Amino acid sequence: MLVIGLTGGIASGKTTASDWFAGQGIEIIDADEIARQVVEPGSDGLAAVVRHFGRDVLDASGALDRVALRARVFADPAARRALEGLLHPLIGARMRERLAAARGPYCILSVPLLFESRNLLALVQRTLVVDVPESVQLTRLMQRDGCDATTASAMLAAQLDRESRLAQADDVVDNSTTPEHLGAQLERLHHGYLQLAHDSAES
Repeated sequence: MLVIGLTGGIASGKTTASDWFAGQGIEIIDADEIARQVVEPGSDGLAAVVRHFGRDVLDASGALDRVALRARVFADPAARRALEGLLHPLIGARMRERLAAARGPYCILSVPLLFESRNLLALVQRTLVVDVPESVQLTRLMQRDGCDATTASAMLAAQLDRESRLAQADDVVDNSTTPEHLGAQLERLHHGYLQLAHDSAES
C-alpha cells in the first residue's frame, strides 16, 4: 500500500487536512491520537511517565495533566527528550500495527515530527507538508491552547524549522487562507495519490 506521510508545524492545520482525506474514505493513522492512547489511565505508557516525572503530572482523576506536562517538557529540552524516549517506541509500535491492518488504495500517516522521526519516516513513500507562515502558527497556537507568546514560541522552536521542513517535502499545501483553497489543493493531490497507488499496484 502507498503510505503518505502528512506533517507540518504545530497549529498548521494537519488535522484539517487529515479530516479532508478521511472524508474521501482514506484511512488515517494519526500519531497524536495514538500518543493519547498510550498514556490512557492504566496504561504502561502513563505508568512510565509517572515513574520518571512524578505524580504531579496527573490531574485529580489520575489522568495525565497534559498542560502541566507540556509546560515542563517545553521549558526543559532534556525533559522533552526523556518523554520522547519513553513514548515514541510505544507510539511507533502501535502505528506499525495499524499500518499492517490498513486497507484501501493508500493511507495517511499523520506525524507532527515526521522528519525528526527517522523510524517513522522510513514507513512512508511520499511526504506532504501542510504549510503556513510562522506568524500564523503563533497566532493560531495561542488561540487554540490559550498559551502566551513565550510558550508558543518555545513550542515552535522545539520542532524542525519551516525551511528545513519544506526542503524535505515531496508535496506542499498552503493553509494560510481559506478552507476552500486548502480543499482544492488536497483534491488535486488525492487524485495524484490514487494514480500513484494504481501505478504501483500494476508494476
